[in-house]
Amino acid sequence: MAKMTEIQARMEQIPLLAGSDSMIHIDKGFSGDQKFMVTKESRKYLLRVFDIKLYPQKGMEYEALIRMQHYQVQCSRPLELGRWDDIELGYMILTFIEGEEAAVGISDYSPETQYAIGLEAGAELLKIHQYNAPEFIQSWYERQLKKYHRNRDQYRSCGVQIKDDTKLFAFIDEHLHWMLHRPNRFQHDDFHLANLVVKDGHLSGVIDFNRCDWGDPIHDFLKISFFSSDLSVSFAIGQIHGYHGQQEPDKTFWQMYSLYLAMNLVGSVAWTLRVYPEGISDMMNRIDRVLEDHQYFENMVPVWYNNHNMRQEV
Repeated sequence: MAKMTEIQARMEQIPLLAGSDSMIHIDKGFSGDQKFMVTKESRKYLLRVFDIKLYPQKGMEYEALIRMQHYQVQCSRPLELGRWDDIELGYMILTFIEGEEAAVGISDYSPETQYAIGLEAGAELLKIHQYNAPEFIQSWYERQLKKYHRNRDQYRSCGVQIKDDTKLFAFIDEHLHWMLHRPNRFQHDDFHLANLVVKDGHLSGVIDFNRCDWGDPIHDFLKISFFSSDLSVSFAIGQIHGYHGQQEPDKTFWQMYSLYLAMNLVGSVAWTLRVYPEGISDMMNRIDRVLEDHQYFENMVPVWYNNHNMRQEV
């Protein structure tokens, strides 16, 4: 990737950012993008710089963000997408969402407020899922089945093993048919507290759509167990309720949620070893916690949901 000084020089060629007052590097997340908060005339922008090979994918993300405005989703507004072909980089400029990363800030609020923020997050996720996949996108079942088989092969050759994984594979293989005929809609695909921004006890916006995909909307809930429920059960339950119009989800939701979560456990091991190997111990602890929450998926509904249902507490 280019040095910050080189990117600053390139910014001067972009009218929207030329003459900016400040540029701060944002060193968070696992995206390969370089991210900067740029301030110009009291307005803040998010600049994402990426490998030019990703330009088609970024184009889809940019178009999706335009569509999100149509659905009135609280997220960054896309302003410009461009290329610097001579240095093999592309860039995207977005509006900057003010506030604090929810993974950091959620603990500052009472359980009731955490639940209310979860309600807001669930309502935003429902808006996101209004966007139907184009007809040329292959069915969710076909794509997800291929991905699962690929993840399973990588897992079996990675040298790290989930405890009693035969139980896990038995549950998955017995229920793969549940994915047949599921909806094919736009997915954020990384929806959890670290990709939400909060301010003054409310959700400010959803960020980081760079992993967006098409598929079953319920798949967007699996990160709750990995990265949200351990920080705030109240928020996690609120997100589920907010998505379902403040009602309890049905049996199908929990079936699909459990299947996708189980499949993701398999994929997470190899992914972590490949992308963030120093985090494998933390990931295995998270996997153990999820398996305990579901009793190796003998229970579709996680224990944290049954034990702390905020509907009865607020």
